Amino acid sequence: MRLRRGIAIAGVAGGVTVTTMLVGLVTNAVSEQSQWPGWLGWLQEHAWFSFVLLGVVMVVGTASLAALSETRTPVPVAEPPRPSEDGAGLPGAALVLRSLPRDTAAFTDRTTELEALVRSVRDWQDSGQALPVHVVDGMPGVGKTTFAVRAGHVLSERFPDGQLFVNLNGYTPGRSPVQATEALASLLAATGVPTQQIPVGDDMGAVAEARAAMWRGRLADKKALLILDNAASYRQLEPLLPGGGGCLVLVTSRKRLAANEEVVLPVEALPPDHAVDLFVRLSGRSANSLDRAVVGALVRMCSYLPLGVSLLAARLRHHPSWSAENLRERLAAARDRLGEMRAGERAVTATFDLSYRDLPQERQRFFQSLGRYPGTDLDAYVSAALGAVPVADARRHLDALYDDHLIDEQPGGRYQLHDLLRDYARDLAARERVRMDDVRTITRVCAYYLAALADANSHIVRAGADALPPPDDASEVETPRLESRTAALEWLENERPNILTCIQRANSLDLHGLVIRLAAAMAPFLRQAGPWDQAVGLHRTAADAARRTGDRRALAGALAELGVVRRFMAAYPKAIEALSEAVTEYEAVDDRQGKAHALNQAGIVWYLTADTEAAARAQTERPCPLPRGGRPVRAGQRTRRPRDGA
Repeated sequence: MRLRRGIAIAGVAGGVTVTTMLVGLVTNAVSEQSQWPGWLGWLQEHAWFSFVLLGVVMVVGTASLAALSETRTPVPVAEPPRPSEDGAGLPGAALVLRSLPRDTAAFTDRTTELEALVRSVRDWQDSGQALPVHVVDGMPGVGKTTFAVRAGHVLSERFPDGQLFVNLNGYTPGRSPVQATEALASLLAATGVPTQQIPVGDDMGAVAEARAAMWRGRLADKKALLILDNAASYRQLEPLLPGGGGCLVLVTSRKRLAANEEVVLPVEALPPDHAVDLFVRLSGRSANSLDRAVVGALVRMCSYLPLGVSLLAARLRHHPSWSAENLRERLAAARDRLGEMRAGERAVTATFDLSYRDLPQERQRFFQSLGRYPGTDLDAYVSAALGAVPVADARRHLDALYDDHLIDEQPGGRYQLHDLLRDYARDLAARERVRMDDVRTITRVCAYYLAALADANSHIVRAGADALPPPDDASEVETPRLESRTAALEWLENERPNILTCIQRANSLDLHGLVIRLAAAMAPFLRQAGPWDQAVGLHRTAADAARRTGDRRALAGALAELGVVRRFMAAYPKAIEALSEAVTEYEAVDDRQGKAHALNQAGIVWYLTADTEAAARAQTERPCPLPRGGRPVRAGQRTRRPRDGA
């Protein structure tokens, strides 16, 4: 490769030199009609010397430009680690909202904290200095995210270049914290970077650095607002920080994050008077009709946490015949049932238990099923698959749970469970037949995604290309109507993190057949949209699942897709390695069409590596394996044994 590059450089430089000399000869002939002024006259008298010198300069300049371009490799490629059996090596994706979530009516008077934040931002902006990171910390259920969202809406006019919201899942039950590479890829895509241009590779450290550099470049000289919700540590969020000083970063976390430049804004439990006022406002009762002393006891029993106060008020609003004293007695009984829990958990969990027990039995089962969902957010279609109910019933249940403050509504008709409520729902589900219920629930969700992906792929897979058929039980699930390529791509982009997380959960439950089929169904989208490192992780996981089940045809398909993505990443030796193994597996199952596809892809790789002879031969015979050094070996060529001492 270097020899070919050198020959190309020499050819270009020689051509430039000859052209320069020819132009000079013409110029000299014309210029003989007049005498050049000053030092140019000397050049006119020694024209050949000046032309040769100019040619040398052109050669050096061309070589320098080539050398500079060779050093601009964004991400080095290294051997990726094998995915672990527990699914830790599976790809991930972060959920990024391009605008702030909707403000909530449950926000109560936090004038002191809000004024402190606005004053801090104003003072830093007026001083002309870079804005520091502002960290909102406090215990679970205290309203950190709600406060950050309200502050974002209040400050949005000061940051006209955009507002972004990222859930880092630092303490989300059942989910691993979002990695920097995942969050950066989603942030870059949200700000308009084509996913094919997002740096990829197998060295995660180098990938993170390249993506962070691109992210800082995107926000340079911008005034944007970035909310990083539910952060586990400063190390998790540090690569996501913009480089420019005009952007405001609001971070929410359950614990104090260590950083020198941060401004800490602690959010404590509500003052008693504010908690009572919030309860009265959300209960739908007039202040005169409520015994303020009883209400004070109610909000004290849930430790003045806004989440607990909201749930209690919703209970009273939905039961007009109850009095505040009736509600207090029920809450006391719930606290006694949960007495084995730690005191801090018992206060808020008692309000959950009170709300849950008041639900109809069918809605209780539906709520439990939401706790088994491994994704970040969901819509009515996923909810219907989770609860094994029609979509119309799922919408009815979601609306009722939202009215009861048991779920939060997100933009676009989507819903999300608070981390504490998700944990509570998972605990409820754990009291039943855990393994079998989890398997059935994930199987239903995966069947839904397979059916929806078949519809989406019908719009994005080019005509004449093979597309996976919908699953046999596709008629049993309802899917959204995707009537165009744009709608299909938008749906896929929104559901990407949830589908990848469901694949991870299916893999942990040894549902290898579903892993293989979902990976194949996601392949067309990831091949086009990337990021390709997610595709690499997904196809490696599918290949591992196929090996475990002994499905050689599925193994061949996963390896072929892996080879294609490796080609896109310019990892040519690894592409040939995967495609060669795919050819072997296709031969073993006598799949000639699959073998032809893999050979065609291998031929493209050979062609890109300037081995046209091997590229042509790959169309009719198996491509040659790679030696340990990684450089392709041509047919009929033997590897040379190194000399002693070499």
